[in-house]
Parts: sequence; structure tokens; C-alpha cells
Amino acid sequence: MGKGSTNSLKDQTRPFIKLLRWALYTLFPLTLLHLYLYPFGFLHTHHPYPNRVHRHKPVVFSSQVLKAGGFIKKETPCDYFNGKWVRDKAGPLYNGSSCSTIKDGQNCLRHGRPDTGYLYWRWKPKQCRLPRFNPSIFLSLLQNKHVAFVGDSMARNQLESLICLLSSVSSPVLIHRSGDDNKFRSWHFPSHNLNISIYWSPFLVKGIEKSDTGFNHNKLYLDTVDDRWAADLDQMDMLVLSVGHWFLHPAVYYEKESVIGCHYCSGLNHTEIGFYDVYRKAFRTTLKAAIDRRGGSGMDVIVTTFSPSHFEGDWDKAGACPKKKPFKEGEKTVEGMDAEMRKIGVEELEAAIAITRKKEKVTGMRLQALDVTKLALMRPDGHPGPYMYPFPFANGVLERVQNDCVHWCLPGPIDTWNEILLEVIRRWKVQPSRNGGSMINEDETWKDLRLVNRRGW
Repeated sequence: MGKGSTNSLKDQTRPFIKLLRWALYTLFPLTLLHLYLYPFGFLHTHHPYPNRVHRHKPVVFSSQVLKAGGFIKKETPCDYFNGKWVRDKAGPLYNGSSCSTIKDGQNCLRHGRPDTGYLYWRWKPKQCRLPRFNPSIFLSLLQNKHVAFVGDSMARNQLESLICLLSSVSSPVLIHRSGDDNKFRSWHFPSHNLNISIYWSPFLVKGIEKSDTGFNHNKLYLDTVDDRWAADLDQMDMLVLSVGHWFLHPAVYYEKESVIGCHYCSGLNHTEIGFYDVYRKAFRTTLKAAIDRRGGSGMDVIVTTFSPSHFEGDWDKAGACPKKKPFKEGEKTVEGMDAEMRKIGVEELEAAIAITRKKEKVTGMRLQALDVTKLALMRPDGHPGPYMYPFPFANGVLERVQNDCVHWCLPGPIDTWNEILLEVIRRWKVQPSRNGGSMINEDETWKDLRLVNRRGW
């Protein structure tokens, strides 16, 4: 072959070599980027998580793996409702001194509670792993959002737990405060442009609370949502509902401005109808309002199920809730009023999910139960008890000692509520799915949450 032929061959191969180099330079970085962003897409370890609410069944998460370009659902449910409390050496992320948001009555450490064993337990579900709360991940997932807690003092208890957990890595600014006992408050986390608020609404629907100077019962208007919080629905990205204990109080119930009955209203000429159906109607009205007003705009709704109390005697006697350890597995079961209140919340949430799936215009709403009833029932040791006030036994054991066996010490078991809340949000973010809270998720480990910070979600 002559020199001219050789030069001709070189001229023909030169474009191919350039193309090959270009492909290598382009595809190799893209391959590295894919491995960086999705390092767990090739793993086959299954970690089941909650999926949806089922009527008369525990709230479960389900998992699936990525295979051959599609998602394959795995029938391996994870039920956060069933599990046990296990010893944990790590302890809480904050204490009674490091978080200024703790309500005075729940600051058990500062009030002199001598035992600290209640701080060293973790909830372990039977079928899955509940990761420890990661405040940096929560802040990243909820960046540029407004999270609103609405309900009674249990909602406030959970809200203050969350603020304390997040404050361990980022300092919030209190931007709003109003109402008696600061019942309406908002915090802003400048680092992530996140707002978290608490709205006092112990019935969710319109209500007039009893007073020392007026009538001695509550008034509930079951067909009208409480606009003290609902007026701000268009400003909320996530709504966390938590109510229950105020429905046990004496009350008169109204629909269409007419009395339909009452609860524990001796002396009034009204029919006693109890509070279970009333509790159901309040949830139904509330969830309907959320769907009607925000169903097509990407709002998330979380319902925290009923949290039992642990009074073992008179509320004003020493030893009203004296336990120092959790109940053992099988020692207690959810029954009676606790079971009924939990069931009502779950059933009404499921009914709301069904509505969102039928309505064509509802395309942007996710609903999920935060099923904490059993977790709470198993922790009789986690309440302030007499330490709702500072050093109650400094002068010996008095004849009358007020106890709080309803709310939770901070830090304490209620921090677990927010661990589960973070897990729900995380699963939604990993594999978003609207219309009814169904979470169809890619199989991965907790480590992949580092990517959330990198991506700036």
C-alpha cells in the first residue's frame, strides 16, 4: 500500500477516533454521576416501609425493588403498630437545658425527676428498621415548606418535640405568638426557609370551650371546620392533626345550628349520645375541608392516632403514674376507648383517601396515619407525673400532688412520633406518589438520605 493510501486511511479513521474520544469523555462522567446519585439502585436488600391505611388493620408500609426498568412490588409489609421498646444506649438528641421550646410542665429533667432510664429506650418494629431521627434530613426534605400542627395539647407536645430535635442542628426564630398560653405560634428556620406552626384547635371543628366564668361544658359545631386554622389552609404544605382527649369532656353538640345531643351534660334537657360518633364527625368535616380547599395543590395530611393516658389512681395523689419502665411485649393490649379512638381516626382517614381517588380534581394530596397508639400505650414511664411542677417532693410527700399522666416528658417517648413522621416524609420524597398517600418506593437503605442534602430537596 502506498504513502497516499496510508494518509487516506488516517484521514478516514481520524473522525472515528474523535467520536470515540467524545463518547468516552461524555458518558464516563455521566456514569459516575449516576452511581453517585443512585448508589443503591443495584442492591437487593429489602427494607419494608408503610404503604397505606387499611380498615380494621394495622397501618403498614410496603416495599419494592427496581428491576428491569420498572418497579416490582414486594409483599413484605412493615407494620409500625406492632413492635416493642428496646434498650438504647444513645439517648436523646437534646435535653431539658439545650432546648428552650419545652413547655415548663413537660421539662421533667429540669423539674427534678431523679430517674433517667426512661430516656434510653427505642421503639423497634417487628418487621422493619425505624431509623434514628436525623434533623438535617428533615430540614432538607421540608425546605421552603410550611408544616402546621393542628389540635390539642398533644399536638403541641409533638410540635415542641420536633422543634427541639431540629434545634440540635439549626436555630429557629419565633416569628409569631398569640393566644392564652401561646396556643398559636410559628417558628422560622432561616437555614432552610422552613416554617413550623402550632394552631390550637382541640376539636378541629368550630368549638366554644368551657370557662370558669361561663357555662361548664364545651360547644361543638360538627359541620363547621374551625377557621382559626382552616383560614390558613392555602398557606400550608403539610397538615399534622392530633386530637382526642378534649372529646372526653362535657359538651353539647350542634349541626346546622341545632342541638343534636350531648355528652355528660346532666341538668340539660339534651340526649346523651357519647363522643365516639362526634369524634368521627369532627374528623370527617376536617378532612373534607382539607380535600375541598387543597385537594389539587400538593398538600400532605398526617393524622396522629390517639395517645392513651396512664393514670393508675387519683390524679392528685402521689403515684398516679409511677412506672419506671415500658410495659413488656404482650403485657398490654390496645383495647376499650383507646382502641376505638384509634380506629375512628384510621377509618376516617381511609375514607378520605378513597374520596381523593374518586375525585378527578384531587391530584395533589397525600394522606397518612401516624399510628402511635400502641407505642404510646407501652410507655407508662414517659409522663411528667408529679414533675409537671418543679421538685414536687422537696418538702416531703404532700397529701395532694397534681400529676400529668397524659402528656410526655421532653425529651421522651414522643420523640419517636417524629422519627416515624420523618420516615413517612422520606418515603414520599424518594418515590413521590399523590392521590391517597400510597407510597410506592424504590428499595434502598437509610444511607441514601445523604443524597437529599446534595440534591437540595
